[in-house]
Amino acid sequence: MIHPIPSGTRDVLPEETREVRAITDTLRGVFERHGYGEVYTPALEYESVLARADMADAHPAYRVFDESGEVLVLRSDMTVPIARVVATRYGSSEPPMRFCYFAHCYRGVSPQRGQPRELLQAGIELIGAPAPDGTAEALRVLCHSLDAVNLKDYRIGLGDASLFPSLMASLQVPDGARSGLLETLVRRDFVGLAHRLEEAGIGGEAAELLLELPQRRGGPEVLADAPAPAVEGVTGMRRVLDLLDADVAGRVLFDLGLVRNIGYYTGAVFEVYDPALGSPIGGGGRYDELLGRFGRRLPAVGFALGVDRLHMALAGEERGTGALLTREVAQ
Repeated sequence: MIHPIPSGTRDVLPEETREVRAITDTLRGVFERHGYGEVYTPALEYESVLARADMADAHPAYRVFDESGEVLVLRSDMTVPIARVVATRYGSSEPPMRFCYFAHCYRGVSPQRGQPRELLQAGIELIGAPAPDGTAEALRVLCHSLDAVNLKDYRIGLGDASLFPSLMASLQVPDGARSGLLETLVRRDFVGLAHRLEEAGIGGEAAELLLELPQRRGGPEVLADAPAPAVEGVTGMRRVLDLLDADVAGRVLFDLGLVRNIGYYTGAVFEVYDPALGSPIGGGGRYDELLGRFGRRLPAVGFALGVDRLHMALAGEERGTGALLTREVAQ
């Protein structure tokens, strides 16, 4: 007799658990060496807390009521709970503050797409460090983490969340069309983007620019000749690049069309890619306005790695055996 489990979840058996534990132990060591202290938060949060952030596609999967009738949700990410912690427990602490975490998060998904509903994430949050220095630190920690678990072929796409909205505003794209254009860009659907531009009555040079700029992707050369509305975001990327060591800078691909599907990002955004996996392993970015919604205005940046996806990428590179990782952690 087969007893089903909820869609988007899975059982993790001992052999795989050992491999995953080796990965998280290695990541924890890197985070701690960089000065990030591990924090735990409740799996349940008040829905009103998460509502302070624009979660977009990272909306909660499960809602329950407590004994007083308040709506509780299983957390859908760790950035918002940590923002709450900083505002309530670190109200007078001097920045920067460094936190790391290893936690399961739960998101509403479309079961027919085979997306995970329960995700084990490992990540950091750097609170109170403005761009470009804070962004460069987050990228360094990210690369050092991936190097430590022996992921060999990864690259980091770096963009700016403000770039395309600024471009749309400068070209006077109607307000009602902007969210749909962004949603299409998140999916990298440039055919759909062209169709939406046509539906919005946008043509000529404006449509050409809105289609061409987001497809610029590559080395530092893609930062040249940016149109005026994109200059600020492109300049920010150049400043980050100037602060990176050669080994980290060599992993970076500049992507002027990178838009993440969580709405609280305000500046630099990034994603981790590996040829062994068809979807990003993780990502992050700047969220300089989120802390202010909880009562303490501080710039911030962070990233989250999907541990299960990282494990699959390691296995795809044929270097992700639990025995290998365990030996390295023990050294």
